[in-house]
Formats: sequence, C-alpha cells, structure tokens
Amino acid sequence: MLVRGVRVVDLDGDGPAAPADLLIADGVVAAVGAGDTDPLPPRPGVSEIDGAGRWAIPGLWDAHVHATQWVRTARMVQLDGTDGPGAVLELLAGALRRPGGTVFGFGFRSAGWARQPTVAELDAVSGGRPVVLISGDAHNGWLNSAALALLGAPARDEVVTEQEWFALLRRIDELPGSAPEPADFAEPVSRLAARGITGLVDFEFADSFVDWPRRLAAGVGPVRVRCAVYPHQLGRVLAAGLRTGDALPGGDALAVMGALKIISDGSLGSRTASTFAPYSDGPATPDHPCGQANYSPDELADLVRRATGAGLEVALHAIGDRANTAAVDAFAAAGGRGSVEHAQLIDQPTVRRLAALGLTASVQPAHLLDDRDLTEGVWGSERAARCFPLRSMLDSGVRLALGSDAPVAPLDPWLAMACAVHRSGDERPGWHAEQSLTAREALAASVDGRRLRPGEPGDLVLLDADPLAPAPDPAAAAAALRAMPVALTVCAGTVTHRAL
Repeated sequence: MLVRGVRVVDLDGDGPAAPADLLIADGVVAAVGAGDTDPLPPRPGVSEIDGAGRWAIPGLWDAHVHATQWVRTARMVQLDGTDGPGAVLELLAGALRRPGGTVFGFGFRSAGWARQPTVAELDAVSGGRPVVLISGDAHNGWLNSAALALLGAPARDEVVTEQEWFALLRRIDELPGSAPEPADFAEPVSRLAARGITGLVDFEFADSFVDWPRRLAAGVGPVRVRCAVYPHQLGRVLAAGLRTGDALPGGDALAVMGALKIISDGSLGSRTASTFAPYSDGPATPDHPCGQANYSPDELADLVRRATGAGLEVALHAIGDRANTAAVDAFAAAGGRGSVEHAQLIDQPTVRRLAALGLTASVQPAHLLDDRDLTEGVWGSERAARCFPLRSMLDSGVRLALGSDAPVAPLDPWLAMACAVHRSGDERPGWHAEQSLTAREALAASVDGRRLRPGEPGDLVLLDADPLAPAPDPAAAAAALRAMPVALTVCAGTVTHRAL
C-alpha cells in the first residue's frame, strides 16, 4: 500500500512532523518520499490511502502483557476498589447465586486492608462451589477449600502467595470455564488495533509460545507477539533449539521467541517486594519484614547464565530495591542481556549499572496510579522518591520500554504515556514530577525502538491529532494523550483498524 500525505512524527529530536509518502510492500517499509517536494510515484496494482495530513508513527507496542489472563479476567467478577474481605464477599454474592462452575474474581488489593482475608470466610458463603480470586497484581490468590482441593493444594486458611501461587495460577485453565479459546482473542485484539497497537510482549505463565501460533492461524490479528517462557518451561524451549527472535512454528513470522522470564521478588500490592529496609508500617509478613526474594543470588545467576548460553535474552522481574540490585548483579555475573521488568524502587547507582550493562528498563507507568498512596504508607517518603524514576533512568542512558502489565493495568499505551508524562491520575499534581518524561520521550519508548524508514517493519499508525502538540501543563498533555484518536493501524502491511 502507498500512504500519501502524512506527517511523520519526529521521535529522535525536537523537530516538527515531516510531510511524507510511505510505501509498504512485503510487510516492510519499502520507500519513504517527501510528500511535498518528492512524492512517491504511483505503483501499478498498489492501493493508495490518502493520509490527509494526519500524523504518522510506528506501530505501538505494549512491552509487558499477560495475554491469557487479560482475556480471562475480563470475564471475571471485578473486585478492584474493595476495602476489605467483606466488600469482596458482597460483590461475589450475585455470581454465587447464578448456576455454573467455578466462580472467578479479579482485582482485589489486600495490602492496605485492615485485616487479611481467610479461606474460612470464603467457604462460608460459597457452599462448596469452587471460588478463585486473583489479586490485582496477580501475586496472590484467595481460594476457597473446594478450589484448593481441585488444584491439589494443601488446606490452609490464608491466601496463597508468590511461587506457590504461580504454580497454581498456571493451572487455572484446568478448572471448568476458565480456559479461553483462540477465537476469544479476536475481538480483544481488534480493540488493541483501534488504539494503535501492533505488538505485544507476552509474559503469560502458560505456553504462549505454543498458543500464539494457534491463535494467529485461527485468524486472530494480525498482531506481532514476542512470547516469553518461565523456568519451568525452559527445558522444552532449549530442547527445541529456540532462541530469542526466532520465528515460532506456525506463527507466520508474527509470533517469535522472546525471553526467559524470572520473577525474582514479589510486589508492593502483596507486600512481598524485596527491599533493603523493612516496610515502614511494620513487617510485610511475620517471616519477611523486607518482602520476599524468590531466588538466591546464585540461583538467579545460574538461570541467567543457562538462558544466555542458549541464545535467550532474560526478562528479570524486580520491584523492590534489593531485588533490582540482585537483578543487575545476576546480569553482570552471567553476562546476560535483556531487561529488568518493573524496576520500580531503585537507587541511582543501580540505575547507572543498568545503563552500563545495556539493559532495558521495562516499566509500567500506570502502576503508579495504584501504588502512589500505598508506597507512601508502607515504604515511606524517602523510598517513594526513588519509585518509577523514569527521568533518572533515561538521563542515565537506560533504554525505556513502556507497558501495562495487563490485566494489572489497562492495556492502553496512551494511558501508559499519559502517566509517564503527568504521574497522576486525579486532581493532585504529579507524584515526584521531577521524574516525568516528555510526550516525545514517552512515545519513543512505546514503539519497540522502531522508526518509519526503509527496511523497518510495515507497522504504521495514523493519528487525527498531533501527539506532541504543545500543552499548557502536564495534566493537559496527559489528557490529550489519553484521548488520542487513532485513524488507521497497519500491522505487517495489513490494515487492522480503519476510521478514515
């Protein structure tokens, strides 16, 4: 296709958008012409689209998604905003009255509750029907006795957390009514195209490297997907000889092998993020006053070394400052390459080491909307000043990649950009506004390092408004980004959304 009369947004400098014509052939950008002085000539058999002066950017990526959970949780009882176990039980009442199998809920955040939930109180209202409730950060699960028994988990009276929970979470599809079919992804992915998304990095716990080729073959998309694996899947991937960047069998070159994902610590919302100092409002748990590390330093380094030797990059989850330091230590010891996922609470020396090692900070700015007040309460103001240090990382030479961690936050790159620019989701000023990005920087961190130039993938988004338009203040700039109108999305040379 030949797209005429667009303005290519400058992501690398401070110049205005440049008039251009763009030719996409065989799934890549084949030619770029100056639309006003050197337009591309018509091509026989090539369809033309009149861009009508719209703003052109590369296809957007979300650098951190749990795709199956994102699709699955949309069908669950929504528990976000609940202030305690009683509020959750009230929301479950209607679902429990309706006939069916397992009742699923998603979104509760118990870190700030006056007390923690128990299995007994869930048993008391569920009448033996299995109930699985997933926390908003996906780092713990509140299950009743029937669900625990179905999954073969030991009886208990408390929530299941971290490694034990992750082992159960990847088996959730064994419960009736949980597993989405390939066709269930078609409509959600089309909604992503309407927001300009052409690529995802999928960190699903299940076999995304097997599932995505099946979905694409079933007509989902087209969308590009980089599929991660976890340590429990590593042997299968190594036996298949798959390396990061390899096209996955049956994926039509759109689904490729991603990184080894390692979850080194917990989360703030579950009070299990690994920190150097104790949580300021008391122990995170009686046995873990400074959160929870899921691996020893030697175990981390060994995993990174094993993956690196086999040609896999590593995506190392780290929320707390101790975890971020341990992550960088592991990369340095093993000579690994890849990303630190989240990099939420991190000090400046560790930021400089991130840059020196050439690692990417894969960050989710919308998390600060949920974590702002909780951070001040459980970590204190000094540590709050070191949370989501986007400006410090960028100025230190760290490559940033923005994402959502969906379903933990909405899968919307424009929301992520808005949060990076304003660092607030309400009437309050930006939280540590000195760590804000400009709109140009946030957009550049949302396109997977790509540009609209010959040889690049044929992924294109046309916008009805200038994403870098001057705004009177960060709040106005963020509001404009959140409402950004997408007129056209093209993935691998195929139109996936059109509102021209």
